[in-house]
Amino acid sequence: MAINQNHTVEELNGIRCAIVEKNISKERADFLKGLLEINKYEVIVAIAAPPKTAPAKPLAEGAVPPPPPPPAPEKFTIGVTDFSFNAINAVYSRLLHTGDGHIVTAAYWQEKEKISNDEVPYYEIKA
Repeated sequence: MAINQNHTVEELNGIRCAIVEKNISKERADFLKGLLEINKYEVIVAIAAPPKTAPAKPLAEGAVPPPPPPPAPEKFTIGVTDFSFNAINAVYSRLLHTGDGHIVTAAYWQEKEKISNDEVPYYEIKA
């Protein structure tokens, strides 16, 4: 059981994992998977459970049923097999590195920057 919401452990594809992020796009999952594998973590990506929908209301007699809603975009959950991993601690403790050896910054983790500018501390960045 997790101590708090920032450190959850769940089973993904039959393997217990520390959850990194939930309900993310394929592009975000690919980015995080590549970054975490560079840092020697065993990464598991699973398709997230579809959102729960309310049961359909009964139609009045003679009413035309509404068209079905468009399918929701596919979402993913990503986790690592190291239970002690916590994304917030890893980023702000400067434990992760990019492929070119720079330290992963919060802006790089959130994909706001294409290159990790690790010379400037996060608390000095004016957003």
